[in-house]
Amino acid sequence: MLGWRVRRWRQTLQRLRLSLGQRGWHGTVARIAQEFRRRPERDDTLPIAPLDTPFAPFALPVDATAPRVSVVIPVHGKCAHTVACLRSLARHGAEAPFEVIVVDDASPDDTASILPQIDGLRIVTHAQNKGFVDSCNDGAEAARGDFLLFLNNDTQVTPGWLDAMLACMREEPDCGIVGSRLVYPDGRLQEAGGLVFADGSCHNIGRFESRDDPRFRYRREVDYVSGASLLIPRALFTQVGGFARDYAPAYYEDTDLAFAVRAAGRRVVYEPASLVVHFEGVTAGTDTESGIKRYQVRNRERFVQRHREALQDFPTAHTRVDAALRRYARGRMLVIDAMTPDPARDSGSLRLTAVFGLLHTMGWQTLFAPDDGHAAADRIDALGALGVQVLCRPWVRHLPEWLQRHGAELDAIMLCRAGTAATYLPLLRRVAPQAKVLFDTVDLHFLREERAAAVAGSAGLQRQAEASRRRELGLIASSDVTFVVSPVERALLAEAAPEAHVELLSNIHDVHGRRSDFAARRDLVFLGGFGHLPNADAVRWFVREILPRLQRHNPALHLHVLGDAPEDARRELSGPQVTLHGRVDNLSPFMDRCRLSIAPLRFGAGVKGKVNMAMSYGLPVVATPIAAEGMQLRDGVDVSIAEDAEAFAAAVLALYDDEALWLRLSDGGLENVRRHFSPEAAAETLRRVLN
Repeated sequence: MLGWRVRRWRQTLQRLRLSLGQRGWHGTVARIAQEFRRRPERDDTLPIAPLDTPFAPFALPVDATAPRVSVVIPVHGKCAHTVACLRSLARHGAEAPFEVIVVDDASPDDTASILPQIDGLRIVTHAQNKGFVDSCNDGAEAARGDFLLFLNNDTQVTPGWLDAMLACMREEPDCGIVGSRLVYPDGRLQEAGGLVFADGSCHNIGRFESRDDPRFRYRREVDYVSGASLLIPRALFTQVGGFARDYAPAYYEDTDLAFAVRAAGRRVVYEPASLVVHFEGVTAGTDTESGIKRYQVRNRERFVQRHREALQDFPTAHTRVDAALRRYARGRMLVIDAMTPDPARDSGSLRLTAVFGLLHTMGWQTLFAPDDGHAAADRIDALGALGVQVLCRPWVRHLPEWLQRHGAELDAIMLCRAGTAATYLPLLRRVAPQAKVLFDTVDLHFLREERAAAVAGSAGLQRQAEASRRRELGLIASSDVTFVVSPVERALLAEAAPEAHVELLSNIHDVHGRRSDFAARRDLVFLGGFGHLPNADAVRWFVREILPRLQRHNPALHLHVLGDAPEDARRELSGPQVTLHGRVDNLSPFMDRCRLSIAPLRFGAGVKGKVNMAMSYGLPVVATPIAAEGMQLRDGVDVSIAEDAEAFAAAVLALYDDEALWLRLSDGGLENVRRHFSPEAAAETLRRVLN
């Protein structure tokens, strides 16, 4: 008994020492406090099936003929957990076709009589207990899918878990293994991927933390993922020899597999969108002094011997978690904007989201902080799929305090829009002097304000524009690099700020292509919310001055306005020929069925996303000179340009009825987007600046 207590104290002290190194005092105290916080055994927000439900036969939604994924579940007893796991598969299923293989490793309970009553289940039976490693390998041998998904029987899956893993495998370059976000039944996080240290010890990232914390909700490369829920291509699993029998019956086999996959030139990626509840310890227990758990200690020694050379490049066990993860990143960048981007809201959000995707592909570890502190759960998850960690409330209560603590860890900082840059640039120069500061203007505010003042004939607006000009030029001078979206703005700054480093980072659009022909289309569409003053002015001008001219020639013409609009604008503008739809999450139906897109802007600056977006679908655009500015567009080739109301109406009518002209502008618009607004063009700018 005394020896046991001594070993326990040694383990406790070792854990404390490691925690201090990895989390610091603040994180360690918070971690200890979690142990004393009372929590319910089950989190009611998780779809956990009870274990005491009387068994009744049921069917799995499997594809027995052409499964894409083979779910392999090794079991040794604990039949109630196995049945609950299978019920969760039946309840949540997947879009991808899959099969389920249970390897019954000589279970001592009623598993052998219960499982055959489940329709669609394939069963591999061991006459003698062979252990986890052999059970997984035998299940893989029987598999028919292109992918293997190893799943513990003491897990329960949640909606979308498998499709999210497949999406990660498809979207991440050189991905070889994908692991799930594992949570305890009480809702706490169990693992967000794992780290391995030079001595062979391992660390479950985020253990016992909140599963909703954005620190654990972004996709990233890790050292290993738990075999409790692990996806791997079947061919790759065969290529590396499967789970190594050196670790039979269990433990370290998943870590070893990750090292073998990495040696084969593939990556191990954690996918937070795949959420799996894991009743850890049900099968093996938790005591490393007895039972199968004792192999964890033995196999760590074997793992170190097997990978001694590779482990020389790994950090020590006292390395902080975020520092250890940086090994997989080209650099660490913080992006700050006024609010969390939402591509359905505005063109700037669409562009910034595309930039995040490019940075992730280039290997940057990206953090995003909304200046207003708010980020909805769906936006956190959407950015997480692009490898972006969101710094928002309640997890980051005060951004300047976070910057004081972490500024020295940043390699680059991008400040979006003049207001954000003016707020944070002085602080960042103090707390992160080593970081390259990128000022993303989004558009030159002073240029837009000067033009608005000219349209309104307002001396007050003109004074405001002059003040904005002085402020923006000062921010440009204080930044290392300034991004503008149009060649017109770059040329303007070449005169106004000749010493500044100015780069063109324009709108970024995928080319969707023309998906319906001329005859199948009707009506007009305008893209843009009324929160942006040029849009509100454009719609009002079109409805008051241009639409009456159109109706004299074609009374059936109808305008669809897509974007946020206040109630007073709806009352003022809605009518038989005008529908204000509000924000639309999916633009494709309108892009595919409308015949023309209009951009009747009378002032503004930058590149107009509404024009790019329409052209990316092959939808021809009638635009004012301001709307077409800086986009390398040519009247009659890839756009129709008209300035006053009479000319704009004439251009709409001509293009609306002329199929040959319509096709010429449709093709020209598609080519313009490919040439000037592709992800490849933006990536080249980012690489040049960040290298």
